[in-house]
Amino acid sequence: MEYTIRKAQKADAKQIFELIVELAVFEKEPGEIEINYHDIIFSGFKKNPDFKCFVAEEKSNIIGIALVYNRFSTWKGKILHLEDLIVSEKFRGNGVGSALFDTVVQYASKIGVKRVSWEVLNWNNSAIKFYESKGAEIKKDWNVVHLNELGIKNYLLKISK
Repeated sequence: MEYTIRKAQKADAKQIFELIVELAVFEKEPGEIEINYHDIIFSGFKKNPDFKCFVAEEKSNIIGIALVYNRFSTWKGKILHLEDLIVSEKFRGNGVGSALFDTVVQYASKIGVKRVSWEVLNWNNSAIKFYESKGAEIKKDWNVVHLNELGIKNYLLKISK
């Protein structure tokens, strides 16, 4: 199978969004998606984009993505967050994920970050094995914490009283 890895372009937004939907279905959370491909265009392809995306392309079809953005650690300094590495299910096992991950790590080195961070679901054993095979350390003593939009609103109501 032949494919190329490249930076995402605005014209890729719809296919990027389709892969995001595929991931949400795989993670059993399709109802959690609140964005659409227009949001991807707006956020990712403006003068100062909110994220950078790399795509794996085979015969003009986007078969995988790696979406990253910059963060800052009080202990380490500049870090890169890998929001999602997605390979369409029918293309898994062909090295696409490895090629995308390689691209992310090369980009991280190029921009001089001290760490690349991401989350993985504890039941996604194939992803855990994949990341461990790349030398990543799974932090089992840390919990991911989220305050969603409703939680933000409720919190602000609570503190404004």
